Amino acid sequence: MSEEKEEKFMSEEINSAANGKSSSDEKAKWYVIHTYSGYENKVKANIEKIVENRNMHDVIQEVVIPVEEGEEETKTGKKKIVCRKIFPTYVFVKMIMNDDTWYVVRNTRGVTSFVGPGSKPVPLTDEEVISMGVESHETNFGITVGESVLITAGPFLNNSGIVKEVNLNKKTIVVTVDFFGRETPVELDFNQVQLMA
Repeated sequence: MSEEKEEKFMSEEINSAANGKSSSDEKAKWYVIHTYSGYENKVKANIEKIVENRNMHDVIQEVVIPVEEGEEETKTGKKKIVCRKIFPTYVFVKMIMNDDTWYVVRNTRGVTSFVGPGSKPVPLTDEEVISMGVESHETNFGITVGESVLITAGPFLNNSGIVKEVNLNKKTIVVTVDFFGRETPVELDFNQVQLMA
């Protein structure tokens, strides 16, 4: 298939996927793009720059490289906190799929393809977005560092404590609980606590 025919085919596929809705009715979805190794940050920056220059904020809304914090030992034996990419060579883009957005993302330097059968873009489901830690759900969770919470499940049931840390990727929080007269940090899942009134 020639490049021109392939682009026309992709264009038709994308249009049919839109089910005839106008872009104002469409909701942006998360798509995964594959990049050359080590190009993730460049691809993210390039897409964001194009979006800024062409004023495409309404159709390409967010570009994310999910990371997690971890500890690494230095040569001197000290531990330092480092951010690691959870999915190396992949970048996640929240966008409304149409000819223009497909073309912009697909032709960004460092992008090899969209993830999907035959490189046809397939959006992530809501469950995949949450489980992969792509979207920040802190606003939905609604509890931040420094707030008092009541523990609603587990061995510390009905104890209260102060939130010291919120980890959105792992969906856990660290709460300091008074345990035998000592402040003890306890890691809990989001669903094990509730905000105290």
